[in-house]
Amino acid sequence: MNVTADQTKPENTMTQGTAPSLPFEHGFAGRKVLVTGHTGFTGGWLALWLTQLGAEVTGLGLDPITTPNLFSGAKIGGEVHSVIGDIRDAALTRDIVAQAAPTVIFHLAAQPLVSRAFEDPLETFATNVMGTANVLEAARSTPSVRAVVCVTTDKVYADQAWHWGYRENDALGGKDPYSASKACTELVAASYRATLAARGNGVRIATARGGNIIGGGDWSDNRIVPDFVRAAGTNEPLVIRNPAAVRPWQHVLALVHGYLMLADRLLASDADANWNFGPQNDEAKPVATLLDTLQKHWRQIPIEQTPGAFPETHFLHLDSTKARQLLGWQPPIRFDDTVRLTVDWYRREADGADPRALTLEQIAFYREGLRKQLPALAQ
Repeated sequence: MNVTADQTKPENTMTQGTAPSLPFEHGFAGRKVLVTGHTGFTGGWLALWLTQLGAEVTGLGLDPITTPNLFSGAKIGGEVHSVIGDIRDAALTRDIVAQAAPTVIFHLAAQPLVSRAFEDPLETFATNVMGTANVLEAARSTPSVRAVVCVTTDKVYADQAWHWGYRENDALGGKDPYSASKACTELVAASYRATLAARGNGVRIATARGGNIIGGGDWSDNRIVPDFVRAAGTNEPLVIRNPAAVRPWQHVLALVHGYLMLADRLLASDADANWNFGPQNDEAKPVATLLDTLQKHWRQIPIEQTPGAFPETHFLHLDSTKARQLLGWQPPIRFDDTVRLTVDWYRREADGADPRALTLEQIAFYREGLRKQLPALAQ
């Protein structure tokens, strides 16, 4: 197994002029936090948001797998204590968690691609299942750790072909390797929460099941938005598999917002085990609608359809009533805003704008939207 560790010191832990924190952000100032998968798309956005709050962030993750990538472009390694390493290495994971001595762990490190899971299912199961077990074992063995937010996916549910959202108490499942690995991740987290945490430090563990994430800085292969961006830059046809497939699209910041709120609740009380974070009921849209909206905010590109090489769920939607009612999670942007922000990031980056500045600007924009919601959220 290829495992390396490279620790770098952050240049600073808080950006000057950061806006006052929101209620759920208050506890992160000066707090030690570990983010696994900080070199990835969502982990990078989360790490930067945390640094804006004055958190002392350590990141553990593999080298970015794409060029370009958000980690390098946004200079995230200069903001956090960055460790390049593999969560499949139990000893390394244990040592890094012990050295970082975090209060909170956000576990995002994973093999996140459905297509890659078909190509290498063993890597996917090893990373998503045993990697998670390694992180949770290190967490319960480190005295400082009080809370773990274990990020999974909306694809953990058994496919019932329903036209309504899956709820947290619906059956887990997964026919394809990626979905099955993430459902197994849920079982690993449930086992640690129910029986193993109490045999260690009593760490509180919750899983966060998020919808289909889009936003600036994702350069993965076989994902709609990065593929669209590449096609827009070359005017080559965008090849899609299933334009009628319905997905709960949402901006990466909406998910990061949910993860932060869940961690805040875990630190304050024993929050319930599993949480959905998905858009409003009318915000789940077909792939074709996402493409139409991308083109509305950017430009028309040639699109071709080809049969998919693997089976996919046709309709996927989450019922996030619990997070909205019990956590007060209310993203200030909806579908069209999500697509507009995403296009704005990529278009300006293509025109030479600094990816770090773009990312911090959009974090500030989202947080300001939340600040304007405060009177309504307090009711």
